[in-house]
Amino acid sequence: MVPVVTNGSLSPWLHEGLSARHAIHRLDELPHAIRMEAPILVTTGVAGADASIMDALPALRLIAVHGVGVDAVDLDHARRRGIAVTNTPDVLTDDVADMAVLLLLSTARRAMLNDATVRRGGWTSPSGRRVSGMRIGILGLGRIGGAIARRLEGFGCDISYHNRRSLPDCPYAYRDSPADLARECDAMIIAASGGGECLVDGAVLDALGPDGFLINIGRGSTVDETALIDALEQGRIAGAGLDVFASEPHVPTRLIALDTVVLQPHQASATIETRVAMADLVLRNIANFLANAPLDTPV
Repeated sequence: MVPVVTNGSLSPWLHEGLSARHAIHRLDELPHAIRMEAPILVTTGVAGADASIMDALPALRLIAVHGVGVDAVDLDHARRRGIAVTNTPDVLTDDVADMAVLLLLSTARRAMLNDATVRRGGWTSPSGRRVSGMRIGILGLGRIGGAIARRLEGFGCDISYHNRRSLPDCPYAYRDSPADLARECDAMIIAASGGGECLVDGAVLDALGPDGFLINIGRGSTVDETALIDALEQGRIAGAGLDVFASEPHVPTRLIALDTVVLQPHQASATIETRVAMADLVLRNIANFLANAPLDTPV
C-alpha cells in the first residue's frame, strides 16, 4: 500500500476510504521511514500545508485538500517543489449557500434569541427584520456566491456584488469596493475564499451601518474580527451570522457574549451528503495521481 500522510481532522467517510486503500499515518505521529517516502498528504482547508510541512516530506508529490479553501497551503512553495495540489470545489456549493441563507434568516429574525427566551420560560422578545425584499451585497460572487444570490432571488431580494473585477453578462449590480457594496445593502454576505487578505474593516462596517447585517461563510481572515466585535458592541451594525473565525477554533469571549450574533463552528458544508461527496473526490484525485491520470480538481 502507498503511504498517505494525514493532517487535520478528517471526516469519518474519508478516513474509512483512505484506510481501505492506503497505509495512512498522521503527520504528528510519523515514523522517519514513512516521512522519507510518503508521496501524498491529505489535509484540510484549515490545517493546510506550509513550506515546513512540505520540506519535512521529501518525497511529497500530491497535496489533496479536503475542502475548497487552499489559503492555508503554500501554493508557491508547492509549485517550486513540483507538488500537485487538489481541493474539493462544487460538491459543497449548495450546502454552504444554504448555510448563508440560514445565518441571514436566523440573525435578522433573531431566531437564537427567541429560542433562548422560550427555553427560559419567556414569551416576549424584540422584533426582528424582514429578509424578503432586502438589499443583499455579496462579497465574492463565485460558485458559492452565485448559489447564494439565486436562493435570495426567491426572497425577492435586490442583489449586488463586489469582486476584484466585474463579471461579464452578470445580472447583478457591480460595486467598486467592499465599502461601496456595504453602503448600498441591508446585509453583506461574505463568500470570498480569502487568501489572507482583510476585506472588511471598521470603515466597511460603518458603511454597512446600524441597520446592517454581516454574514460570513467565506474565511475568518477576510474580516477584522476586533473591529467587528467593536461595531457589534457599539451598535454600529445590527448583527452578524458567522460560520468562520480569525483563529479557529478559538472564538473570542466578547463575541460569544453578544445576543445579536449567530455562531456556527465552521459547519457550512457539514452535511452527510456533502462530506461523502468530498471524500469521494479526494479519493478520486489520489487514484488518478497514482495512475498518472489527469486530476479531477487541480488547483
